[in-house]
Amino acid sequence: MKKITSLLIALCIGTLSFAQDFDVKQFSADIYLSNEGYYDVVEKYDVYFHMQKHGLYRKIQTKYEFQDATGKVSDRSIKIDHIDVPGHPYKTSSLKFQRLAGNVEIYIGDPNQYVTEAQHYEIRYRISNALIDEDSIVHLYWNIKTAEWQAPFHQITFRVHAPEGSVLSAQNCFTYAGVAGNSDVSKDFSYQYNDSIYTAVSKPGWVSNEGEYVTTLVKLPRSLFIRTSPPFFSKEDYTWMGILLGIIGLFGMTWSKYGKDEKVIGLTSYYPPENIDPAMAGFLMNDREDASDLIALLPKWGAEGKIKLQEIPKEGWFGRADTKLIKYRDLSENAPEYEKILFEGLFSSSKATTDENGKSEVLISDLRDSFYVKMHRAKEKLKKEALPFYEAQSEKIKNMVAVIAVLLLLATTITFFIFFGIMAGIAAFIVCLVIAIMSMYLRKKNAKGNQVLAELKGFRQFVKLADTNRIQTLLKDDPNYFEKTMSYALAFGLLDKWAGKFNDLNIPPPSWYQGSQPGQRLSMNSFAQSFGSSMSKAQTAMVSTPSSSGSGSSGGGSSGGGFGGGGGGSW
Repeated sequence: MKKITSLLIALCIGTLSFAQDFDVKQFSADIYLSNEGYYDVVEKYDVYFHMQKHGLYRKIQTKYEFQDATGKVSDRSIKIDHIDVPGHPYKTSSLKFQRLAGNVEIYIGDPNQYVTEAQHYEIRYRISNALIDEDSIVHLYWNIKTAEWQAPFHQITFRVHAPEGSVLSAQNCFTYAGVAGNSDVSKDFSYQYNDSIYTAVSKPGWVSNEGEYVTTLVKLPRSLFIRTSPPFFSKEDYTWMGILLGIIGLFGMTWSKYGKDEKVIGLTSYYPPENIDPAMAGFLMNDREDASDLIALLPKWGAEGKIKLQEIPKEGWFGRADTKLIKYRDLSENAPEYEKILFEGLFSSSKATTDENGKSEVLISDLRDSFYVKMHRAKEKLKKEALPFYEAQSEKIKNMVAVIAVLLLLATTITFFIFFGIMAGIAAFIVCLVIAIMSMYLRKKNAKGNQVLAELKGFRQFVKLADTNRIQTLLKDDPNYFEKTMSYALAFGLLDKWAGKFNDLNIPPPSWYQGSQPGQRLSMNSFAQSFGSSMSKAQTAMVSTPSSSGSGSSGGGSSGGGFGGGGGGSW
């Protein structure tokens, strides 16, 4: 009975292998990531056909249900073009078919000829709109090999060529293999990190079968990219794109008249406006409630003696540096609500502890994936408390623009869908919907807001261009001048430049900041670099949200979780 069972299993395995028609003996993929937000892929296949076939076909999915870090689900379409198969005849679906069908198909080979045994194929293409941009991190999340391939892959090598200046390591490069959803970093590959190239090579004897994925996830700083979402549309879309651009242009003219602030001239000032804290200053400069504006409250609290910051050096090879916030005093009762939310949220969180002196303290790293709720509330309060600096919206203009936008939404969506296709209809719907929503925010600063903006611009200009002699005079009158102004320089994005002006004036860094080596005397330049790095990490931690899949140690990804679905086979 056992012999019969073994024979049946062997026959099933043999039948399955034969049904696959071919094996992929070696497969390699090179991904060249551009700082303009697209990446070029070069795939090479060494295959062995067990029977006569015309060649290979490659299918790549272009429409996805995308879930971001906040858990919000939306549709995402990627674009595949610049397709080429050197040395072989091939046919591929058009860009219109790609958008309608949700995938691109590449058939390699001659329908009038057959091939057999060992063959080599190379496929080249460009991917756009497939990077995931979340806060300060850009994710390359790509399925190197998908479960839909109708053949076993006996050896896989892939390389990710990141933009110049990238630093790749096991901390930001991850590979997953196996069935969909596996979030453990694969041990079936050997990894190398050479400057900006990440290489993964499958170990001898390992095979990726039908139904199994190989997925890579690479996390890079947002600062490496000029843009992360290149234009999706091509020349054939210029007609309907021109109409949409005209609609956007008309709305822009309306916004310029009824929503754009009046041009104000900066009033030279050596101090920020009275009763305007750095968070409000950052908001009024660009009319947005950015997390960086609220982070600028940390040095303000330090200068006021409310907190101290202590750098924690990393321990061991794989440790990470951290920053500890220590509470010394409470906020005043009349502090703005957004300031209270941020301050109390830091020291009343479940991660906060008490030291031997009874002082509350918290590590920046402990705020990751939890503090974002407090940060969101604080931003909403900041936006609300800024309203007295803006004119009341004109109900007539607001309602008129909203009605026109809704009518355009209905007319253009239907018309574009009929004459230009589904993507044009979707684009028209989105553009008109956005205009309808934005029409509810037509506003500009009032006289009070313009006065404060003029003072802020003048103070920012002074921070940017001040000469040493003027600063020396200010320090004679106010020895704490740097501490009182550095939080605003941070909100303006000019802390390094501002601190550098004090470097040769024998001014010690703030006493409320302790570097990673206690007792070490820091120069202003070294302080600015160390403190700026801490603030960048703090902002990242305070806005980070829990990953939608996988565990933190695995990088937050899983096999089959990236873009690049599809597969291939023989024909």
